[in-house]
Amino acid sequence: MNINLKNPIHFLAVGFGSGLIKPAPGTWGSLVGLLLAIFLWYLTASPLFFIVLSSISFILGCYLCEKTSQDLGVHDDGRIVWDEIVAIFCLFICLPEYSWFYYILTFLLFRLFDIIKPYPIRYFDQQLKGGIGIMFDDILAAIYSLISLYLIYWIF
Repeated sequence: MNINLKNPIHFLAVGFGSGLIKPAPGTWGSLVGLLLAIFLWYLTASPLFFIVLSSISFILGCYLCEKTSQDLGVHDDGRIVWDEIVAIFCLFICLPEYSWFYYILTFLLFRLFDIIKPYPIRYFDQQLKGGIGIMFDDILAAIYSLISLYLIYWIF
């Protein structure tokens, strides 16, 4: 089965269509997540808002990603990028600084950890199945990114 953008589950799972852009759909999905997070930060400037947004988006994402994967017959199809978007939202809960420098670093570090999947990210990516498996490795990549962001912040 192909992605059906008229299906709201597929539309959200592929990041409003960003997961259909080639090459590197995860990068495009992360960029959409970053731009949306920056916009929402300037509207709210509230870590609490991002805690609620991330929690709801994660729970919803477990369903969206699993259902879309089932429809496509492929676990964690590369076009599914909702997990990247939610991970970026999670990062905005507590960035060390809300500035363009840290937004760009956030994007670059998250992509790095999402692609190379250092331990235990790769382990969980391989072991967890379904929607939780699709979502969880990106949350771990976000945690690695956040640790790196704070190390950079403290060093400089």
